Amino acid sequence: MAGASDAADGAGGGKAKKASLAGLIVEIVAVAVIAAGAGATTAFLQGAPAPPPAASTTAAKTASVPEKTLVELPPIVTNIASPADLWIRVEASVVVDGKATSPDVLAAEIATDALAYLRTLTIAQIEGPIGLENIRQDLTERAVVRSKGKVSEFILKTLVVQ
Repeated sequence: MAGASDAADGAGGGKAKKASLAGLIVEIVAVAVIAAGAGATTAFLQGAPAPPPAASTTAAKTASVPEKTLVELPPIVTNIASPADLWIRVEASVVVDGKATSPDVLAAEIATDALAYLRTLTIAQIEGPIGLENIRQDLTERAVVRSKGKVSEFILKTLVVQ
């Protein structure tokens, strides 16, 4: 009899496995339908993508933006104020508006002004990232004033103190 009940349990266990497999498939299909619905709803709510800008509006924007030129300054080498035995070397460029008449002359004037400024620095003013940022801001401000607004930025390429 034990053999007959084992056979009956084996047959019933197979039906349970088929039922759980069918339930799993139904659950997977339900999740897929919900995910597809959520994706379709999101796409509907976002609307159609914006059309790319017309070439004529892009050309008009480009024409209104003034052309800028990068002008290299000659290397600046000088001693600093304190301690007097330290030397500083700066290589830099300036961004000049396209309407500047003689950018090379302007670059020479800015380099001379930067030299005068660098001679007033102390080692404490140069130290750290804050010191470097302060020097860059001061030199940019001096270049803008010297050029009467034709220079928009003073770019430090290298700064060496030895």
